Amino acid sequence: MAIRFEEGTRFLVTGGAGFIGSNLVEAILDMGCKARVLDNFSTGKAENIREFADNPLFEMIEGDIRDTGTCEKACEGIDYVLHQGALGSVPRSINDPAMSTQVNINGTLNMMLAARDAGVKRFVYASSSSVYGDEPGLPKKEGHEGKPLSPYAITKYVNELYARNFYDLFGFPAVGLRYFNVFGKKQDPHSIYAAVIPIFVKKLINSEVPVINGDGGQSRDFTYIKNVIQANFLACLAGPEALGEAFNIAFHDRATINEVYHKLCTLLGKDIRPTYGPDRPGDVRHSYADIGKAASLLGYKPEYSLDDGLEEAIGWYRENL
Repeated sequence: MAIRFEEGTRFLVTGGAGFIGSNLVEAILDMGCKARVLDNFSTGKAENIREFADNPLFEMIEGDIRDTGTCEKACEGIDYVLHQGALGSVPRSINDPAMSTQVNINGTLNMMLAARDAGVKRFVYASSSSVYGDEPGLPKKEGHEGKPLSPYAITKYVNELYARNFYDLFGFPAVGLRYFNVFGKKQDPHSIYAAVIPIFVKKLINSEVPVINGDGGQSRDFTYIKNVIQANFLACLAGPEALGEAFNIAFHDRATINEVYHKLCTLLGKDIRPTYGPDRPGDVRHSYADIGKAASLLGYKPEYSLDDGLEEAIGWYRENL
């Protein structure tokens, strides 16, 4: 799906040195638009944005969203904010709930206030499928959330509450995107909180035996990064009925962890039997998204299935992992 903005349109990407953020920056620059990144490199990596350094449309601000002055500076002259800056990972939030709260709630509130005062056209922020918590129903549908299972899930739900409240009070043009298990190039496999696909790829490339948490029967709606890029741009252009709302962003399919592992073994030409460990605290058993609301109000139509995304990304994985 070709989505275009006028040349010279100014985007701010918080967390722009991270996995999703750096892919958004690349897509923005490819359109001939301006991309300003705000990142403190706590989880983002300089190498993710090094290729953009000489592009005159690229600007880097090294700073922290917990600092109000930094947020205000970053929003000056900006048309669209794509707020990806956060501390991800359920296990990380369980290990340090205070830090996740400071960054994900206080930092996001700072960004919302700065964007509101700067008069941006749209504030698109990253939420998460984790907000569904212990709600057992499948597929997951907006308006049917359960009890949060981790501090991370709580922080993302609070972001949504603030966005809705700010729209009701101030007409703040916020749109939330509930990402479901995003994967693709530049996803870090080295962190102890890394996502499952890059961990598997790294292990398999090195002919090491990966550990699968639980029995591997848990399922996820894996979402390729290009679907997420499409959703962010559509959210910038959506009509007023999308404001204050949050939307599932996924492919609307699911695969078990075991199935994903075997797909990667096939793509990489490996035959390695994994070992199985304990379940991770705070993880949901199954995740599968209803994307009807995003299709209706954003015009979202994901083009990349799990298999499509793995096939496209596998070359990058081979070269970089």
